[in-house]
Amino acid sequence: MDNLAKCLRYYIADRLNNDPGWKNLTVILSDASAPGEGEHKIMDYIRRQRAQPNHDPNTHHCLCGADADLIMLGLATHEPNFTIIREEFKPNKPKPCGLCNQFGHDVKDCEGLPREKKGKHDELADSLPCAEGEFIFIRLSVLREYLERELTMASLPFTFDVERSIDDWVFMCFFVGNDFLPHLPSLEIREGAIDRLVNIYKNVVHKTGGYLTESGYVNLQRVQMIMLAVGEVEDSIFKKRKDDEDSFRRRQKEKRKRMKRDQPSFSPGGILTPHALGSRSSPGSQVASNPRQAAYEMRMQNNLSPSVSPNTSFTSDGSPSPRGGIKRKADDSDSEPEPEDNVRLWEAGWKQRYYKNKFDVDAADEKFRRKVVQSYVEGLCWVLRYYYQGCASWKWYYPFHYAPFASDFEGIADMPSDFEKGTKPFKPLEQLMGVFPAASGNFLPPSWRKLMSDPDSSIIDFYPEDFAIDLNGKRYAWQGVALLPFVDERRLRAALEEVYPDLTPEETRRNSLGGDVLFVGKHHPLHDFILELYKTGSTESVDVPPELCHGIQGKFSLDEEAVLPNQVVCSPIPVLKDLTHNAVISINFKDPQFAEDYIFKAVMLPGARKPAPVLKPSDWEKSSNGRQWKPQLGFNRDRRPVHLDPAAFRALGHVMPRGSSGTGVYSNAAPPPAAFQGNMYRPLLRGQAQIPKLMSNVRPQDSWRGPPPLFQQQRFDRGVGAEPLLPWNRMLQTQNAAFQPNQYQMLAGPGGYPPRRDDRGGRQGYPREGRKYPLPPPSGRYSWN
Repeated sequence: MDNLAKCLRYYIADRLNNDPGWKNLTVILSDASAPGEGEHKIMDYIRRQRAQPNHDPNTHHCLCGADADLIMLGLATHEPNFTIIREEFKPNKPKPCGLCNQFGHDVKDCEGLPREKKGKHDELADSLPCAEGEFIFIRLSVLREYLERELTMASLPFTFDVERSIDDWVFMCFFVGNDFLPHLPSLEIREGAIDRLVNIYKNVVHKTGGYLTESGYVNLQRVQMIMLAVGEVEDSIFKKRKDDEDSFRRRQKEKRKRMKRDQPSFSPGGILTPHALGSRSSPGSQVASNPRQAAYEMRMQNNLSPSVSPNTSFTSDGSPSPRGGIKRKADDSDSEPEPEDNVRLWEAGWKQRYYKNKFDVDAADEKFRRKVVQSYVEGLCWVLRYYYQGCASWKWYYPFHYAPFASDFEGIADMPSDFEKGTKPFKPLEQLMGVFPAASGNFLPPSWRKLMSDPDSSIIDFYPEDFAIDLNGKRYAWQGVALLPFVDERRLRAALEEVYPDLTPEETRRNSLGGDVLFVGKHHPLHDFILELYKTGSTESVDVPPELCHGIQGKFSLDEEAVLPNQVVCSPIPVLKDLTHNAVISINFKDPQFAEDYIFKAVMLPGARKPAPVLKPSDWEKSSNGRQWKPQLGFNRDRRPVHLDPAAFRALGHVMPRGSSGTGVYSNAAPPPAAFQGNMYRPLLRGQAQIPKLMSNVRPQDSWRGPPPLFQQQRFDRGVGAEPLLPWNRMLQTQNAAFQPNQYQMLAGPGGYPPRRDDRGGRQGYPREGRKYPLPPPSGRYSWN
């Protein structure tokens, strides 16, 4: 990693000197000597810059990496313009041979031949026989649109805040697994665990009285309600998982049987061996001199002598072919052994078996289960704090290989969630001692390496030569749980104290903690400012002038190994040339510092402009598993919708058409007269279904609708124009008989509407005789001339 840091310094200096695209860039390098994960160091930089008073809230961020955590971290910043770039994964990509480094064959087929010349003068020798790498752009603003529509909830007892809802969503994703905690047994991401959590969250959040998190801090009392709701369905989740696995195995078994049945049991050989198109000219392929005779011999195989196998193929001259057809072996893969599962979560008593097999304790040991749950709750609080505020403690770790059940998260509201302050990270070599196996000890100093292999070492138990892998219900070893011992920090530091004096000066340098280094080119406004700092030789930290550095704030301090103008930058690799005409300058950079108890607010900054929405309802329909997107009704997002109880639905079922075809006893009947007070009736358009208004309390919004507009209050003049064509005027086209009087009176009541005029003339399908019901009143809103 030290060599990599040298190469990165050289690469940055080379680009700033020779690439015009880098002319005005400010490059900050944080190598392996600076403690922390790379993406979290970037997030810490963004948080501290956002907290500055002159920070531009509309700064665009672009992060390159394939880790899924980058999506969660980008959402946690609440920056409106955040894009993640990752290389597109293309399966079956051609790989060069491991021996000759040529494409087109594997190692086992390598013949050691010299590489063919590519181009007239071999100018294409360095070009790969594949397309240029492509990238995928993940725009988090679009993901925020999806999440906003998914997490929007009505009838909340508190104001809906999409930023807080996204924070809760990020927190719930931790339950399906992350780099620091195992996932809960009942939550598998491939089984739709995130969707299940979101649905439970939307159902329970009305009772919690608020959101689960705030700026990286967890409200455990509200989280407990979510987890207990998950615990109520744990048993059904385990049973459904077992049913799905059995169904999958059954389908696979049927597929294998079908493929075995469809494929021929005999593969012809010799001249009748199938060949790919264009491969007849390959060595070993044969051309039949007498195809008819060869086919006849193939058909007569069953009549041959027993000395000739029925699976033997023949050549064109009738002799048995040594490369004859081979009877395909019917491998019985139906009895494929499955990994043994002693827990059997789908059977009664699964919790007792789980704790006995995984933790080697009895499930009745309430004290131990409480300890496991408390450690997991601490982990949830630590991980969320790590995402939103930075590392809360360098000492914390989850001390178990397995997670508890969601139903065990009872009484967690009173559990402490504070962490030890003032902790320090491991130094580089100490970190390697904590993560390396003994087989990788050659990367460590000799005396340190001995601690990993000497039987008399005080920490030899940290480095087992062999260890168990628990498949934990999975099929492959890489999916299992490696049962390695946990490293005790105090014992490790105590053992290393004895070998620290053996370090050479170079090893001591590599084992020291470093910081960030800032690079600028000669055209950058900061170049002259940094050069003056080196000329004066100031030993104190100096504030970064934000007006010269794109608004970046922090502290500068002189670097002992700085890259300076007019000094040669030595190449760390022999094949690269030294940079003799260097104009780049570097200096140590430190982010703005805050008090240890300072809280970075997880909000969108004032003045931030959200990107224009890009999603349309059609985009939402494609991604919602068949659930159609519904637009927001009205301007109040928290408007409480009206809900009907089962009795109301039964009442509607008696009078409403059950299907979309519009047929039924009352499908074309007129609405009750209560809906036509005055002349407010609005005729329906052609093809629009008529819904009788039987329950006046179904639509309370009618109470504030107010008086109708004047154009709706005009009386219809029967002498001018024609009456509107109402749906029930066409009723007899589909029904040969009139409604029964009692049915109509039950729906419309006595009194009804004035009788239909006779001067309208007989329309087709409307006989003048036999009509036993009145007509609705006319309206003057539409002109049908």
